[in-house]
Amino acid sequence: MLAVLRRDLEAARRRDPAARSALEVALCYPGLHAIWGHRVGHWLWTHDLKLAGRVVSTFVRWLTAVDIHPGASLGPGLFIDHATGVVIGETAEVGEDVTLYHGVTLGGTNLEKVKRHPTVGDRVTIGAGAKILGPVTIGHDSRVGANAVVVRDVPANSVVVGVPGQVIARSRPRRPAAPAELEDAGLLPDLVGVTLQSLLSRVDELETAVTGHRGDGSPRPSEAGVWSGEDFSI
Repeated sequence: MLAVLRRDLEAARRRDPAARSALEVALCYPGLHAIWGHRVGHWLWTHDLKLAGRVVSTFVRWLTAVDIHPGASLGPGLFIDHATGVVIGETAEVGEDVTLYHGVTLGGTNLEKVKRHPTVGDRVTIGAGAKILGPVTIGHDSRVGANAVVVRDVPANSVVVGVPGQVIARSRPRRPAAPAELEDAGLLPDLVGVTLQSLLSRVDELETAVTGHRGDGSPRPSEAGVWSGEDFSI
């Protein structure tokens, strides 16, 4: 248990550039407090002290605004950044060295007393506000974009974006020893934007073939990705 707690502490120090010392992280990081509190509650839950486990989880939720059921299984090295609003259900399983941002939900979609929450593989990063629902599996070394809604299995080494979540295979698979993916949020693919640009280009080609000149009346973004429009008082 102590080794796991130390690994959780080191994960927060390693993945948050704002962390200045182990003491600061241990005293001031609600995500770490939520994980440590859950480990106590989970131990009680698995040793047939379920009411005590629920009491601990309720106290931790009040203290940190993180709701983790004591029945959930969390691997070592988990880092919950900013923490507020994270919900992890009873039958959820989270692997090693996973990173969760605020507002993440690992939720269930079944009222039966069966496996009804997600299984998250090792070294997965789940962006702010993402919802993973049902007994789906997120493969190792994958990344779920902010606000994505995932309702089906995700293969290892994938990126998921959109609502519902669309799975994109990586062109360059992530190495297990690579650092956590915290810095390339702006590089997540825009599937809708790419699709619209492709359709607009195709329409231009067809208009050119039919009329002999390229159409220019349809709205489209500039090369910098900026759409033109009127100014609004908002």
